[in-house]
Amino acid sequence: MRSRRSLSQRWGLEVRIVVALGGNALLKRGEPLSAEAQHTNLRIAAAALADLARDHQIIVAHGNGPQVGLMALQAASFAPETPWPLDVLGAETEGMIGYLIEQELMNALPPGSDCATLLTRVEVDPLDPAFDQPTKPIGPVYSAEEAALIRAAHLWSMVDEGTGGLRRVVPSPVPKAILGLSSIRLLVEAGVCVICAGGGGIPVLRRQDGRMEGVEAVIDKDRTAALLAKWLEADVLLMLTDVAAVFRDWGGADEAAIGSIAPAALAGMEFAAGSMGPKVAAACGFVGGGGRMAGIGLLQDARAIVEGRAGTRVEDRVTVPSADADASATRSAGVTAGQMA
Repeated sequence: MRSRRSLSQRWGLEVRIVVALGGNALLKRGEPLSAEAQHTNLRIAAAALADLARDHQIIVAHGNGPQVGLMALQAASFAPETPWPLDVLGAETEGMIGYLIEQELMNALPPGSDCATLLTRVEVDPLDPAFDQPTKPIGPVYSAEEAALIRAAHLWSMVDEGTGGLRRVVPSPVPKAILGLSSIRLLVEAGVCVICAGGGGIPVLRRQDGRMEGVEAVIDKDRTAALLAKWLEADVLLMLTDVAAVFRDWGGADEAAIGSIAPAALAGMEFAAGSMGPKVAAACGFVGGGGRMAGIGLLQDARAIVEGRAGTRVEDRVTVPSADADASATRSAGVTAGQMA
């Protein structure tokens, strides 16, 4: 791996950062799944990203959980006998959300900046056990009564999201390879701000004859972002969502926000499989594989996380977390209902 550049106020010069925007950071809990709400939130996201891009090189990935679930529901309502496959719906959301991010980001960046959105196929293993155990929440939150009707109508799996509501869950296989990586790298090296791997990428698998075909799944965007960061030799993997940090003993008597932590220590803790678990796994894998730092926290805290002043930072060489940083994350805990992402 190339020699590491130093990081912001802590380490010095420009760094390469892969930013993974959570689907729920783009659409806040309880908000309607409307174009207006997403435009409003994306203006906020674009401001945070543009602030980072002033000093660093950023590559943007994003989630699509609420959006792909809504599209699946709309498609099923229109033609329940011929539902649209999740890979096609994933491609649609990748284009839609990518366009919205690019539009608002270009409005926020200085004149002369360049940005490109790429549809990204991601290969998965057809034998991945995730296909037999759906864990990825998508779509809106339903009441128990609504969920019962939806489950009966479409035979969808549902999970309690921890706040009394239920969401649809689908298979979330581990990403094996990002197809078209050379094109992404070419644009990144040319100084273009690339938006790619949206929704974890379009899930495809390789048949025995070598041909690729789509598959019914939604890949976790944090795992794909970690793979992207590794192969682009990024310094930082930054996962931005609607939670202030990773918490020890979430919901328990000893609940506390984690400031700085080594990957080995974080990997020994347990987190929800459909929400914080993939973020923790992605962070530990990226840093364990040579990445400088992985950060998890609020969208509006993007710069503060990179500079070590907010969120959870996963680093191999960890200094003692400051009381101020942990206190700041704890004060923001009011937005962390369900520790979902």
